Amino acid sequence: MQLPKVTLREATQLDSAAIAHLHAESWRSAYRGILSDDYLDQRAHSERAALWQSRFSEIASKPFFAVLAEAGAALAGFACVFPRENPTFGSFLDNLHVVPQSIGQGIGRQLLSEVARRLIAEEIPGGLYLWVIEKNSRARKFYARAGAVEVERVELPMPDGSRLPEMRCYWPDPARLLS
Repeated sequence: MQLPKVTLREATQLDSAAIAHLHAESWRSAYRGILSDDYLDQRAHSERAALWQSRFSEIASKPFFAVLAEAGAALAGFACVFPRENPTFGSFLDNLHVVPQSIGQGIGRQLLSEVARRLIAEEIPGGLYLWVIEKNSRARKFYARAGAVEVERVELPMPDGSRLPEMRCYWPDPARLLS
């Protein structure tokens, strides 16, 4: 498969609005019928904007890194990781989103590989994990194809006020994402 030409780079606070917009649009596409329409249509954009502004302003006390995938001047996807988040499962991949019209073109896989390269280069010990809503079958299949193992199912609070079961997807060794 021919991968799309994207440039990967580190995100900065100047990228927070674009990241928040992509984050909300990704949720509106992936979570329609899972999260409430009211949340997706009325609150997702403003809440994601506030989250990303806060996240970048608090980076000194809650370190993370975010990798952007850009196609030309347009943001095509991003991944956000909190290193060393969990003593058992390692670093937390809190976000991996690709613009909805580019899903299935390899951008998510390129972002996962870049996350693994970064964790390995910085000698961050442990695995990599994420939470995915159980009903998000497309994402669960993507992570399984990338070698993640579902190790736990937990009901967690959602931003719309509901509670839904989520699956912990885990890579014991991020180097597996490089092959």
